[in-house]
Amino acid sequence: MTIQTLETLPQNPVSSAGCDLPPAFETQSFTDARQAVAALKALYERNTGWLREHFEAISRGDTPGNRVRAFYPQLEFETESYSHVDSRLAYGHVVAPGRYTGTISRPDLFADYLETQIALIMRNHGVPVKVGESDTPIPLHFAFLEGTYIEQANADALMRPLRDTFDVPDLNTTNDDIVNGNFEPEPGHPLPLAPFTAQRVDYSLHRLAHYTATSPSHFQNFVLFTNYQFYIDEFCQYARDIVAKGEGGYTAFVEPGNLATPSGEKSPASGVVPARLPQMPAYHLMKDDRTGITMVNIGVGPSNAKTITDHIAVLRPHAWLMLGHCAGLRNSQNLGDYVLAHAYVREDNVLNDDLPLSVPVPPLAEVQVALEQAVAEVTGYTGYELKKIMRTGTVATIDNRNWELREQRGPVRRLSQSRAIALDMESATIAANGFRFRVPYGTLLCVSDKPLHGELKLPGMATDFYKRQVSQHLIIGIKAMEKLAQMPPERLHSRKLRSFNETAFQ
Repeated sequence: MTIQTLETLPQNPVSSAGCDLPPAFETQSFTDARQAVAALKALYERNTGWLREHFEAISRGDTPGNRVRAFYPQLEFETESYSHVDSRLAYGHVVAPGRYTGTISRPDLFADYLETQIALIMRNHGVPVKVGESDTPIPLHFAFLEGTYIEQANADALMRPLRDTFDVPDLNTTNDDIVNGNFEPEPGHPLPLAPFTAQRVDYSLHRLAHYTATSPSHFQNFVLFTNYQFYIDEFCQYARDIVAKGEGGYTAFVEPGNLATPSGEKSPASGVVPARLPQMPAYHLMKDDRTGITMVNIGVGPSNAKTITDHIAVLRPHAWLMLGHCAGLRNSQNLGDYVLAHAYVREDNVLNDDLPLSVPVPPLAEVQVALEQAVAEVTGYTGYELKKIMRTGTVATIDNRNWELREQRGPVRRLSQSRAIALDMESATIAANGFRFRVPYGTLLCVSDKPLHGELKLPGMATDFYKRQVSQHLIIGIKAMEKLAQMPPERLHSRKLRSFNETAFQ
């Protein structure tokens, strides 16, 4: 592999007059994905280190003479012809000639992802990629190393407001325009390379640590969501057992506070027990190649479901599934039956501005098959017999937990017209955000009550139900994820999720 030094591009188009900047970085061209990622890492570490060093100097009492600024790395490539790639591919190529660019953050965290995406570009278009500096400043908040705690005294040492010396997060430009399909580059300007900008990624990485009390680096590529602590308790017991036995290829189990239990051990070897659980605690059954399973207790409601998937999406997981309880809407259903969603009625209302209600959220064959096979394997029912305990159909998601207490003719009529078989508060939100973010999604629910038919759980019934059904439901979800993990990512990331003009990176 040869590295060609290109003519330095105009640096730092954002006005940097009077700013202290790191030395200019000459844009470089690469024909090897691994070396391109190494260059991204080196540039990112240099520029974030520059900001940290200046903050530390100021906190020690040094007086800043100028504004201090550094920029995100930029990855780009250019193609002059239309590509003729394998028509089965959903990503790894662009549909038209042009110059494509993307700002990059945390190349250490995304190294494997970046190498894969860059290699696909090189293979499918036969062009090198270039690494240089972008014109997007790195906010000081996002330059600190993960887990850094800033004492109030350090901030008080600043002689002038923080934003007068350093760049701070700009929420006016931190948005989902690219992934929502609203971004329209001006004529002559480059096209986006990836679905998220560096600032949008950094924002979500910080939010993830806050909401889940675990490092983003622990998240696995296969994510389970639940709305009940019972499932988390079962997952923790399962994870601790399998890690202690050193089975399944799992290397560690990580809990809130980054409590990490390595393979072969029964208790955490690192981390700190949090004083209290976060809003949406996450638990990670890890593998070295990130094909393990993360489980998040999102609590109740579509707002939480949207919030956490907004942020996990930047990690580009290979699939996420909802496992939870629902209200069964049919007389033929029994408590404990399963519902495999193949369509959704969206009355959650949290994504209406991002994904119009007129947009269908289709079932993904690979996910549906994995879930059905997992149900059959765990329950022992197959073929036509499987219909005794599982029904495939439409799931309605609503934002009013006590909808039963309102005048029922309207809601019941809509549910009947949609042919809905179950009702919950999160599933459609998770599926719709998966569709929006191009993350394969699925839903398997368990009927826990039948409000339309007066079948509510009595206290004793509830205890027995949870003991008997939650464990089986969880194992089904884990088996489904393990099946999906065995599939090549290019098969799992369905073309159904791609719009007319997609970014090259998935």
